[in-house]
Amino acid sequence: MEADKNKQPERKSLDDRAKMTELERVRHSCAHVLATAILRIWPDAQFAAGPPVENGFYYDVELSHRISPEDFPKIEEEMKKEIKANHPFEKIMVNREQAWEDATKGRLAALAERKVPSKFKLDIVQNIPKDEPISYYKNGDFIDLCAGPHVMRTGNIGAFKLTHVASAYYKGDERNPQLQRIYGTAFKNKTQLDEYFKMLEETKRRDHRRIGVELGLFVLDPEYVGPGLPLWLPKGAAIAEELEKLAKETEFAAGYVRVKTPHIAKEKMYQTSGHLPYYQESMFPPMELSLDPASKAEAERNLNKAEQEFDEVMGRMKRAVSGETLTKITQVLHLNVRQGSKPHVLKTVQETKLDVPPELYAEALAKQRTFDEAKRGLEVEKYYLKAMNCPHHHRIFAAQPRSYRDLPLRLAEYGCCYRYEQSGELIGLLRVRSLNMNDAHIYCTPDQFAAEFNAVNEMYLKYFKIFGIEKYVMRFSTHDPAKLGQKFVNEPELWKQTEDMVRQVLVDSKINYLEVPNEAAFYGPKIDVQVWSVIGREFTLATNQVDFSQPRNCGLTYRDRDNTDKTPLCIHRAPLGTHERFIGFLIEHYAGNFPLWLAPEQVRVLTIGDEEPLVDYAKAIVQELRAHMVRAEGDFGTDKINGKIQRAEEAKVHTMLVIGPRDMQAANVSVRVHGKGNLGAKAKAEVIADILHAIKERRA
Repeated sequence: MEADKNKQPERKSLDDRAKMTELERVRHSCAHVLATAILRIWPDAQFAAGPPVENGFYYDVELSHRISPEDFPKIEEEMKKEIKANHPFEKIMVNREQAWEDATKGRLAALAERKVPSKFKLDIVQNIPKDEPISYYKNGDFIDLCAGPHVMRTGNIGAFKLTHVASAYYKGDERNPQLQRIYGTAFKNKTQLDEYFKMLEETKRRDHRRIGVELGLFVLDPEYVGPGLPLWLPKGAAIAEELEKLAKETEFAAGYVRVKTPHIAKEKMYQTSGHLPYYQESMFPPMELSLDPASKAEAERNLNKAEQEFDEVMGRMKRAVSGETLTKITQVLHLNVRQGSKPHVLKTVQETKLDVPPELYAEALAKQRTFDEAKRGLEVEKYYLKAMNCPHHHRIFAAQPRSYRDLPLRLAEYGCCYRYEQSGELIGLLRVRSLNMNDAHIYCTPDQFAAEFNAVNEMYLKYFKIFGIEKYVMRFSTHDPAKLGQKFVNEPELWKQTEDMVRQVLVDSKINYLEVPNEAAFYGPKIDVQVWSVIGREFTLATNQVDFSQPRNCGLTYRDRDNTDKTPLCIHRAPLGTHERFIGFLIEHYAGNFPLWLAPEQVRVLTIGDEEPLVDYAKAIVQELRAHMVRAEGDFGTDKINGKIQRAEEAKVHTMLVIGPRDMQAANVSVRVHGKGNLGAKAKAEVIADILHAIKERRA
């Protein structure tokens, strides 16, 4: 049994459940039928959660018997009996006390009362929000604690199949019991089920990890380099450089300017931007460096200055407030001074709702933060590996005064970032710890936002056309008002404003999009671009985000027409995502059969024989192609031509130029294209010109 280290899916709200698709309801219902079948075979089974997930469903079960694929036929046979019985899915509303009693009697996720409690259901009951109604769903003798929804009857479940079993900790926490996770999938009919498994077989054949090794594109060396840190071999690097060339040409034409930033930065930068603490779990641990004498002296000067500025603003606060408020503030001042720390008066002001002018409070809050940062700076200097490019780009924006005339400012960089993904979540190139990102940040005014955001979307569509991506959807991720100040920056008005702006652009541009709540970035709404490969496999390709928080946190301003300083909006965008994820997608999309412009080896010249004049003629063709930056190689050995062709086909070389004595005499070459076969003899000059045009035009 393989370990399943994926995190437990976040519990859906009742509103989210009501939006379940028909297929999700089928799969959710199939999970209940799976539990029913397991209980008929192993009555002592204890069940935890059984949700629908991408491409199927699962149910977590605690059971002394270790379920294996050999058990699937008898489980599926019991499932078929339950489906044939066509039992209705009955919804039963209960109060919390009833649910607790039934779980205690072992009746939940069971066919009848049992001598032992339904222990996982007891925990779930205890954690259901107080104001949320509690319901069961019953099919036949099986009753489960469940908020639904389901199909009408078990007979409405179409075709299904159990797929695999893994181990998973209860609630995704390794401190909890380890359960068996039984996976399956279900579709409306057998035709769709068969098509799905056919797609899975084709996916295995196109697996980028296997093809990447066969073609010598990249290598993963966890022992010496580390997990999730791919090494690009020459052929893989050639693909990455072609993608970077495409991005640079496209961005230059769209008015972007390129920048370069270091791979590490001080803790202060990420605290200022807000990535610490929001993003800390995804960052590598910091490097802690002792302060040198000069840095320590500077840190002390910064602390003294920050203390003086804080004392000055607090003095003004005292003069601006009433006697009662002044007494409370003074008490906190004295308390903190005795404790040897600067006063956190601002927290007291906030908690007790003291009558303090808002502008003064905001200024004092900023000075308090500056003091706290200066105090931390006396300890050690912390540096973090760059997990994202945006804070560095913000510092570039802040490096010189900006006017409205400078906007929009589009800063682009193929920046290398590092993210500490959990080892169990690493998947070839699709989930890694080092990322070469097609990143850019657009600083603009609110009036410019719609045009800039739409231009980014148009760039996506251009790339889709180049790579033959016909099916896509933009997932418009919004915030959850209930999680402001926790998961999302606490700015309700700005959230509404920016989400309305993004939504309007999507509607006006008639782009296919899906709105998804509670998945925004912490600093603003975002669009995740979902694409489907030619075999129908779905990938999350790239992201496009709106940021109203970081520019303000970082003190970014521009001088507007009215001669006042204003904060720009920032659009984070990465249409080609990262080299790693995008190339992983392309390997599977093309099955390694890359178009000519993208192929690691574009042309191979093959000789029929090894006579010196013939080899010289062939070498001259290779040199001419390479002079035009074509990735061309030659195979001039004594092997028979069929063997040379076979080697080139296995290496997925796009174009083979076969040359024999007659071709040389006529200044011709015989053209062979991978996957298309022999295209016949053509004039050498014509063939070379066509190759150069095909590469320049990035023909499919």
